[in-house]
Amino acid sequence: RKGALVILESTTYPGTTQEVVLPILEKSGLKAGVDFHLAFSPEREDPGSAIETKNIPKIVGGIDPYSGELAAKLYSLGFAQVHPVSDAQTAEAVKITENIFRAVNIALVNELKLAYSRMGINIWEVIDAAKTKPFGYMPFYPGPGLGGHCIPIDPFYLSWRARAFEVETKFIELAGEVNRAMPRIVVQMLVSALSERQAKAINGAKILVLGAAYKKNVDDTRESPALHIMDLLQKMGADVAYHDPYVPKIPSTREYAHLAGMESVSFTRDTLNRFDAVLIATDHTNVDYAALAAWARLIVDTRNATRHVSGARDNIVHA
Repeated sequence: RKGALVILESTTYPGTTQEVVLPILEKSGLKAGVDFHLAFSPEREDPGSAIETKNIPKIVGGIDPYSGELAAKLYSLGFAQVHPVSDAQTAEAVKITENIFRAVNIALVNELKLAYSRMGINIWEVIDAAKTKPFGYMPFYPGPGLGGHCIPIDPFYLSWRARAFEVETKFIELAGEVNRAMPRIVVQMLVSALSERQAKAINGAKILVLGAAYKKNVDDTRESPALHIMDLLQKMGADVAYHDPYVPKIPSTREYAHLAGMESVSFTRDTLNRFDAVLIATDHTNVDYAALAAWARLIVDTRNATRHVSGARDNIVHA
């Protein structure tokens, strides 16, 4: 309606607000920048973090200067800091750049983990030492694959957009390949550990996946590598269950419909004793890893969750 301020927050490719949203809104007969105002301000949040949303600086860009100014004034009512940029397209590029930065660096450290593992080097110790450098380095951590509704998906919005300008985004594409391969690599490490440690095949083995959420201390399973891992294990003939204090039941998804309704098993000695191996896919902080190390026959740790477990660690394999 006349006088309205419309702000898009969804992560998307640069140009969406101007080229997609604006024409839809102008079907009302009103003109953007004259009858109503339009801006982009990307959502920024860190699920499971103690950081309050109001303390995360807000990026704002309008389709014209006045739209950007109005959006900045609105967000200043609820955010400690508002950072205006020149236009909506720039604001869109800021958010997608942030997500690409994470995806590429996670892919890099996942690749380093595989290389260092072959050399007998502990990637976690390398990262802990490297992050003591007060400049020129930012720690990223390996894992069983990317999850969540942003990082595994958003970078490819820019890849698609860039092709329209005849630009190849090779880093983004390569990072995607590395990260998508991680669940299968982790499963192969589990298969090898079972064979070497217990002389047992994966077909018929009882496997407990610890963690179904895509990151620690949240209940979000969107794009979770844990679900991909469970799917792969089932297809290989394993008897799969999971434990997650935040996810009592696997929600229904189109890709993993066969997992929907599976319920989290209890975390007890008797339960853990039933499994040939436990694969840690998510490192929730409220899990007793010392008890896990004491009760489980074999642990494949993809998150370094058992790093503080003291005493006998012969049953722990880092993947």
